[in-house]
Amino acid sequence: MPIFSYAQQNTRLKQELDSMYVLDQRNREWLAKLGNNQPFTDSLSTVYKTDRSKLAGVLWAEQSKVDSSNLNRAEAILTQYGYPGKSLVGSPANQAIFYIIQHSDKIGTYLPVIKKAADQGELPFFQYAMMLDRSLMNSSKPQIYGTQVACRPIRTTKQSRCFVWPIANVKTVNQRRKEAGFELTVEENATRLNAAYEPATTVAVVKKTYL
Repeated sequence: MPIFSYAQQNTRLKQELDSMYVLDQRNREWLAKLGNNQPFTDSLSTVYKTDRSKLAGVLWAEQSKVDSSNLNRAEAILTQYGYPGKSLVGSPANQAIFYIIQHSDKIGTYLPVIKKAADQGELPFFQYAMMLDRSLMNSSKPQIYGTQVACRPIRTTKQSRCFVWPIANVKTVNQRRKEAGFELTVEENATRLNAAYEPATTVAVVKKTYL
């Protein structure tokens, strides 16, 4: 797919992508706050007219519909324009379709398009790195930049555990992260995501323990 560059940005497309990005992020941001902010959770339960215990399910059901609609429109935009990068829609609108694809089952289809956009400076390279990592994790392979976290139920208990997915060449991961444009080390990012980080963990260990 081509990546178009225009001297004048497409304002109408920029506004549409801004709106799509808001819809992609809104419920996810709300879900992250549930349980950590009692007044917010109670207020949202009132708005959705549902019990607090059911609120997460309601928000995810709504997000699933939004994601499906966003993906359909994103694919139409990609067909018409190629990747709508910084030259066409400015920043941060150029990141909208990245997030929509990242939250879909079409990563394998569009990863080359995302890479091309990043290589041409139309999208931050670190975002391509995130999608590459997710693609590798989805294929049960070690990730490269340590951006992805998985949560799995432990076989011997009923509890779930979140951890940084195994990383290839783990000793140099922070150098790769720096070169890709990440500000945090893999350790700092794990702390931010409240996930365990065990550098020696391999995909084989994960499969034996969790899958």
